[in-house]
Amino acid sequence: MSTLLQAPVILITGGSRGVGAATARLAAARGYDVAISYVSDEAAALAVANDVRAAGRRALAVRADSAEPEQVAALFAAIDREFGRVDVLVNNAGILGPQSHLEDLDFARMQRIFAVNAIGPMLCAQQAVKRMSHRHNGRGGVVINVSSGAARLGSPNEYIDYAASKGALETFTIGFAKEVARDGIRVNCIRPGHIYTDMHASGGEPGRVDRVKDSIPMGRGGQPEEVARAILWLASDEASFITGTFLDVTGGK
Repeated sequence: MSTLLQAPVILITGGSRGVGAATARLAAARGYDVAISYVSDEAAALAVANDVRAAGRRALAVRADSAEPEQVAALFAAIDREFGRVDVLVNNAGILGPQSHLEDLDFARMQRIFAVNAIGPMLCAQQAVKRMSHRHNGRGGVVINVSSGAARLGSPNEYIDYAASKGALETFTIGFAKEVARDGIRVNCIRPGHIYTDMHASGGEPGRVDRVKDSIPMGRGGQPEEVARAILWLASDEASFITGTFLDVTGGK
């Protein structure tokens, strides 16, 4: 493909599993070249990259902890070398800890959850704005932050630190969207609800979605692909006048 017609490039942090992997695969099917970051599961990341290539698109998988500034800088440098551009950033990487009450949370866990879930997206957005912004001679772009329905509900008795970190991400979305609105960058936020992903196992309850699904108005959990479709709609020109907004993908909860 000539540089005149180069495909748009999407970066999805935490792209080796769950919502991130589903978004990578769907983005490839819709004509994006895809970069993903991952922290530990190289085999899963390479499998996603292979799926992207099987769809006829270019793929790049980079090991990078989004909470580490040097690794974030190296991630974007790798994208510069491979693609020479980035058009969409999906701040999807996120972690939670085992279900717990507040009084039982240790300080290191709180720090790590905020570092990955709140500071990490800010570090990635810093790098993205330097490449996308009209002020930096960029062509514009889109940033999509992946929050959680937990930011509204608070996750009492389970993940109160996770919910608080996602609340911080949402406030960042509002401010950043206003800051770069005239620089050609749209910034929006997705709030997934109870989605069937591996993340629940890291919280200590792999079957959590099935336990709570009766509390969801639609009576079921969501699939990662359903979140991916919402992300890619916000990334598309169909959402061209939408910035600083939140899209719940929660089945009505």
